[in-house]
Amino acid sequence: MTPPLPQPPPPGPDPAADSATDPRPGPGLLVVLFGATAGALGPDLGSDETDLILLVWQVVEPRRRQVGTLHKSLVRAEAAALSPQCREASGLSADSLARAEPLDKVLQQFSQLVSADVALLGGGPSVLCTDGQQLLRQVLHPEASRKTLVLPDTFFSFYDLRREFHMQHPSICPTRDLTVASMAQDLGLETDATEDDFGVWEVKTMVAIILHLLEAPSGQLFSKPEVVKQKYETGPCSKADVVDSETVVRARGLPWQSSDQDVARFFKGLNIARGGVALCLNAQGRRNGEALIRFVDSEQRDLALQRHKHHMGVRYIEVYKATGEEFVKIAGGTSLEVVRFLSREDQVILRLRGLPFSAGPADVLAFLGPECPVTGGADGLLFVRHPDGRPTGDAFALFACEELAQAALRRHKGMLGKRYIELFRSTAAEVQQVLNRYASSPLLPTLFPLAAGTGRDCVRLRGLPYTATIEDILSFLGEAAADIRPHGVHMVLNQQGRPSGDAFIQMTSAERALAAAQRCHKKMMKERYVEVVPCSTEEMSRVLMGGTLGRSGMSPPPCKLPCLSPPTYATFQATPALIPTETAALYPSSALLPAARVPATPTPVAYYPGPATQLYMNYTAYYPSPPVSPTTLGYLTTPPAALASAPASVLSQPAALVRMQGVPYSAGVKDLLSVFQAYQLAPDDYTSLMPVGEPPRTVLQAPKEWVCL
Repeated sequence: MTPPLPQPPPPGPDPAADSATDPRPGPGLLVVLFGATAGALGPDLGSDETDLILLVWQVVEPRRRQVGTLHKSLVRAEAAALSPQCREASGLSADSLARAEPLDKVLQQFSQLVSADVALLGGGPSVLCTDGQQLLRQVLHPEASRKTLVLPDTFFSFYDLRREFHMQHPSICPTRDLTVASMAQDLGLETDATEDDFGVWEVKTMVAIILHLLEAPSGQLFSKPEVVKQKYETGPCSKADVVDSETVVRARGLPWQSSDQDVARFFKGLNIARGGVALCLNAQGRRNGEALIRFVDSEQRDLALQRHKHHMGVRYIEVYKATGEEFVKIAGGTSLEVVRFLSREDQVILRLRGLPFSAGPADVLAFLGPECPVTGGADGLLFVRHPDGRPTGDAFALFACEELAQAALRRHKGMLGKRYIELFRSTAAEVQQVLNRYASSPLLPTLFPLAAGTGRDCVRLRGLPYTATIEDILSFLGEAAADIRPHGVHMVLNQQGRPSGDAFIQMTSAERALAAAQRCHKKMMKERYVEVVPCSTEEMSRVLMGGTLGRSGMSPPPCKLPCLSPPTYATFQATPALIPTETAALYPSSALLPAARVPATPTPVAYYPGPATQLYMNYTAYYPSPPVSPTTLGYLTTPPAALASAPASVLSQPAALVRMQGVPYSAGVKDLLSVFQAYQLAPDDYTSLMPVGEPPRTVLQAPKEWVCL
């Protein structure tokens, strides 16, 4: 026959004296707590984002085996609809919940009643004890965050009864599979089957389990409480760090203006590792609504996955598993300058964008003003630069507290010189990503021979599934895959850096390309038919460099490819090569940069640098799709009208003429000069700007295209 539940005696007249003479070791006062929501119960508690409706608690003095009064309190739920599971288990109705107190009032009553019971049992510190971690981590903390309630310090540490039980009985079953009923049964405790008051039976049984566990002498039980972090801690991450994949999730659908603190608030109650929020950037360096979050252990990660499609404001957030390699790729860095910048703890990071290229630390500090001082003055500023030292117009600033950061954010779109400056909240991971993006070479990681001319020796695949990989394409082509050139598969990405459904394949000859198109056109791949059409190398190059290829012909790529450095191209041969020597030795010089054509007179002037022994590209150039993309640039010829009006001294210099497309109609000479302020142009040389083939006009009649000499 199983022993009945222990019946502890009521508190004695002098509990403090009894406690002093009790030789048995054990924890201090425990507050056994049980709760329920209007939705799921058990292991899914809190996974459906429903409100708390019930709290039941009782204070226990384990060393003298005494308990306080058992309390039960209903909580008013904003959404009074009860799930069938909750209605059946609790016996509650919507009417009874409508008459209950709101959560803030219940928490206030909880603190008062616990303090009174603790005083009756001899006083001293008390710690919560719950059945599992869901009640505090998945229910109370997230709901308090949504309702902007401040929880008492009592709710930031607790004992997990399942973990304490598993510590003494590790061979019974995993911690996640334990329940109050199964623990009582394994200990041989007789439960009160007549108790039908929802929550009361659970608390009484938990008290009996605690007292039974403490009967055996053990100094390990109830000695190390679980801790809920009150604040997210920022910090750097190194590329050399090894991150456990069982601790990382990916959150998708975040508002673009959300910060790492907003993400940490969404996962309130779960312990995020220091510097564990990494907001992802797209190919343009802007946030794409995704983040990688690293937790302190796998149990926290599993609880985070239960918040799939929980809400941040009016948006629901998708939560998926991720890997440690993905986190390090986004958040990791190698720059010692960044590590020193991020080494200051408890700092708020802001990003400044649109700074004049000539702006220095003194200019930024003066722009922010004395009312929002930067931590460490100039040492608290980090300017982002290209690998050759040119400024990008971006910078990061550290502030000691949230109030100073808010004051700085009020300077958003304020003027510094003639430019307005944008200010945003930022994160340590974003600092690493931005610095990594500009510090890495924009040149293609692998160069390969690309035949010149317009022979249709390539095929274009259109309508690919977005999940298609290079292996899927090779399998789709079948026998034709043997005719693909090395590194000849090019996936086309859209502006968000995601697959566009297009790909280009370089074949060994035009005949092989035509045969592959005839064999595979409208063949099925993953329940989608794929169009396969021949195209030329030039057409493929235009698309991969950012242009478009439609039925009506080609559109050129964006005119942001060349940022010429150094300014004088006659000295190219004396400049150290940007292409690594070991890589250039693998290919003939014609494969790296094809020889220039010799056109008929009048001699056109290329808008981009002419062929040379190296290839210079703008560091903000269009990032090619993996694995590699062509290395040649599409050159545009100068209109004859511009040649006729250009001085002979200018035409004699290679690459001295640049064409600007898409200029606003209201732009004047000074506006155009400001674009080139970092490229050593003479600021007063107004004669270097001329409209393309048009007579002189006023500013209001200025043409949309200009030629800059």
